[in-house]
Amino acid sequence: MKGAHQPAGQSSRWFIPSLRWILSLAVFAILLHFFPFATLRAAIVKIPPARFGIILFLYLCAHAIGVFKWRMVVNAAGAQLDLRTSAQCYFGGLFGTLFLPSIVGGDLVRLAVGLRKSPRPAAVLAGNVADRFLDVTAQAGLVIVGVALLPGSLPSAWRERGIHYLTLLCIAATVAGVIAVVIYRAAIGRSSWKLRRRVVKLRHALRAVKSRPVVLAAGWITGTLIQFSFLVLTALLAISCGLTLPLRVWLFAWPLAKLAAVLPLTQGGMGVREAALVALLAPFDAPGTLVLAAGLVWEGIIISGGVISGGIDLLLRRSSSF
Repeated sequence: MKGAHQPAGQSSRWFIPSLRWILSLAVFAILLHFFPFATLRAAIVKIPPARFGIILFLYLCAHAIGVFKWRMVVNAAGAQLDLRTSAQCYFGGLFGTLFLPSIVGGDLVRLAVGLRKSPRPAAVLAGNVADRFLDVTAQAGLVIVGVALLPGSLPSAWRERGIHYLTLLCIAATVAGVIAVVIYRAAIGRSSWKLRRRVVKLRHALRAVKSRPVVLAAGWITGTLIQFSFLVLTALLAISCGLTLPLRVWLFAWPLAKLAAVLPLTQGGMGVREAALVALLAPFDAPGTLVLAAGLVWEGIIISGGVISGGIDLLLRRSSSF
């Protein structure tokens, strides 16, 4: 009987990832339906293979810096991870993003390795949460800089409604935070003593991170530089496709498109990121075909980088076994 249920369990395990891949392809199919394929292809083939390779190399270099940032933050929480293990967690997470929902899905892979290797698993979890928070605030900071530089370029309709949208967003975030706190306290109040003990350890780890403001500041600055480098690389790809936009426009639209990819709708945010970028750049008279072309090539950078990261993770695993 046990063996009879195993195939069903395995099929259900692959059902959700398969569905998200299908949704990703469906989003791409809808985008391709509205934009001429011939123009899209002509824009993509303008990018020399050598330039693609250079941008891919720079993309991986930026993530290599990300390894040091991630290790610095989780060790500030007390994780005590060495550089090899941190690299294994980080690059394994990049590879996992290709198979897990949204860009946050790779965090599960990081934690799977880090929790097993660290003498203080709660510190790994707390440090990873802090690192993800720093990344989100880094992207939000880029958006703020872009908005600050945009008054002359921002469409009038956006200027009139921007304050209302921002107010609604703040209200929604506040309500969500209050609901999360209420649910958290209710769940802890009914939890077992063993779970409460783990929560206490997690709190101590979070306090350890909060007590290191210099580390948090360094992590935020490093994260901002990494995200900005990704933005510039995307802009360079767009220029190769024939799309030239002011940097302040990219500062506004690119981080918002990446934040939209956090939604666990498609595989690794694929399709959602491109659709959001097309919509965000449309008010600035950016041709949708060229925006989509640049987005697709950048998606190729992400996928190629994820595959290479999986190879790096495999090499690190094998080398550690000797």
